[in-house]
Amino acid sequence: MLKVVIAGVSGRMGHALLEGVFLDTQFVLHGALDRPESPMIGREAGEQFGRVTGVKVSADTQAVLVGADVLIDFTRPEPSLAYLDQCVASGVAMVIGTTGFNEVQKQLIAQAAQKIAIVFAPNMSVGVTLLIDLVEQAARILNEGYDIEVVEMHHRHKVDAPSGTALRLGEAAAKGLEKPLNTCAVYTREGDTGERKAGTIGFATMRGGDVVGDHTVVLAGIGERIELTHKASSRATFALGALRAAKYLSERATGLFDMRDVLGVNARP
Repeated sequence: MLKVVIAGVSGRMGHALLEGVFLDTQFVLHGALDRPESPMIGREAGEQFGRVTGVKVSADTQAVLVGADVLIDFTRPEPSLAYLDQCVASGVAMVIGTTGFNEVQKQLIAQAAQKIAIVFAPNMSVGVTLLIDLVEQAARILNEGYDIEVVEMHHRHKVDAPSGTALRLGEAAAKGLEKPLNTCAVYTREGDTGERKAGTIGFATMRGGDVVGDHTVVLAGIGERIELTHKASSRATFALGALRAAKYLSERATGLFDMRDVLGVNARP
């Protein structure tokens, strides 16, 4: 059985991850982490599910990681990097679903992957992983005469924009066009913007309510448009993907992987 530690257990994703672990007999909850000021500190990790696990929620990462196999983290960039440092020191694999990292922070993750195994993906959904592949293929085939727009909507509490998934979809589209995203992305439009420039990839961000995550990539041509869409109705899909990633890491000592690796998409001819 894989001994898993969950970070941010009091959050929405933490709740979904706990439920996923309790339902999968291949896992045992080894530790539960939360911010020091959380009211959950010192309480039974499974109490919200009516379960007694013997695991108390803690803010002591170093102590919790002793004997663990993998830590799953969907928090914020700063605490996520702190967890990463502790995982490296403890030799514990890590699944990172946190978004909002800057390029320097992403490099720190890549460096850590030389010492431990890491799955780092902005979206752990199996469906989104497939969507990323489809977007790249579509952009490659429709590389002339089609305008590409990435539209996303999330709940009102999400703090980064565009979403990590939207950016990953944009990267996939840019790869299909054989250009870096930073040379063609358009993140804002306001006022007299002039005509749309050919070869650019636009982003539109919406926030509201309790939307888990909706993403659509539009490829608009003359007389037709193709829309590739994924809508998440439950965080369970991300939790299940993260647990699948944890199993993938159980057979690897070091390296940086994403959900394409986990699902075998990168292995195809």
